[in-house]
Amino acid sequence: MTQTLIHSSDFRADIARAVSLCPHDRVFVITDETTARVCWPLVEQLPDLQSATLITVAAGDTNKTIDAAAQIWTALSEGGATRHSLAICLGGGMVTALGGYAAATFKRGISFINVPTTLLAMVDASVGGKTGVNFGGLKNEVGVFRESRCVVLATEFLRTLDSANLRSGYAEMIKHGLISDEKMWAELMCFDITQPDFAQLQAMVADSVRVKERIVEADPLEKGIRKALNLGHTIGHAVESLAMRKGRPLLHGYAVAFGLVAELYLSCRKTGFPIDKMRQTATYIRECYGCAPITCDDYDSLTELMRHDKKNITSGVINFSLLGGIGQVLTDQTATKEEIEEALDFLREGI
Repeated sequence: MTQTLIHSSDFRADIARAVSLCPHDRVFVITDETTARVCWPLVEQLPDLQSATLITVAAGDTNKTIDAAAQIWTALSEGGATRHSLAICLGGGMVTALGGYAAATFKRGISFINVPTTLLAMVDASVGGKTGVNFGGLKNEVGVFRESRCVVLATEFLRTLDSANLRSGYAEMIKHGLISDEKMWAELMCFDITQPDFAQLQAMVADSVRVKERIVEADPLEKGIRKALNLGHTIGHAVESLAMRKGRPLLHGYAVAFGLVAELYLSCRKTGFPIDKMRQTATYIRECYGCAPITCDDYDSLTELMRHDKKNITSGVINFSLLGGIGQVLTDQTATKEEIEEALDFLREGI
């Protein structure tokens, strides 16, 4: 199924267009408590949505669970959803991943549209077909590959975000710059995400999405080059999972930012990434995201979480995507426990 990306200049008209591209009998809108309050009022009067059934789940990544998916399945069933119904996932990355998973599995799959309302969802979660839930204390442990029929990328929604959530999404854009080219990376390093120019950001979002779209089209099931998108995520997911386990959840993009610092260090150590560019990126991240919430006492727990990462090829062997330079991705790299702890030392102690 081909996914249609709509770079929106009029989100109401473009959501209506996306709905018209998907023949359906009933419409269901999946939100969380935050987007139901902040974003749903902006679109609920659209003619195509006035008769839609609203399904609202608890907000936050800790609620991206099988129980939440079951809540959506129950609401779909009670609302009379058929295999010809349409779900619209209106929200951030948690909503698009959870809602997409629920839609992809209900009656073996109903059509769904993603309307991402956070920067993280626009440049990462809503594009590429990864859906899923957390399970057993591990991020995205259960899920399926299923692309939405359409993605409406409306940066107007970004004005509803606080600074922390803008920064969270920006971390994935930094990753896209690192795996793409020096021009894109340099623009990202010069942009002030703390006081964003939204017109410039809209163009940068389009560039960032194109990077992911190009990679996903070449490798939809992550057998080869799509692994480039995992840069920063092996260590980042471990930091995020540990924070969740401690009851102090961390925004996904912050965890990715910390993972980028550690994995760029590994790239310098193992695959020849330039030290000056590593330090420039690490300095930017430290200034925007602060310090990683880890101590040396966490290293064994973090390493154990990395061993359970679903990207690993061989059981117990931790797998990384590293860089030889900006745009030079080296997938299926490994590192020893000592090398990983060096990278964590660098992340923890700063520049």
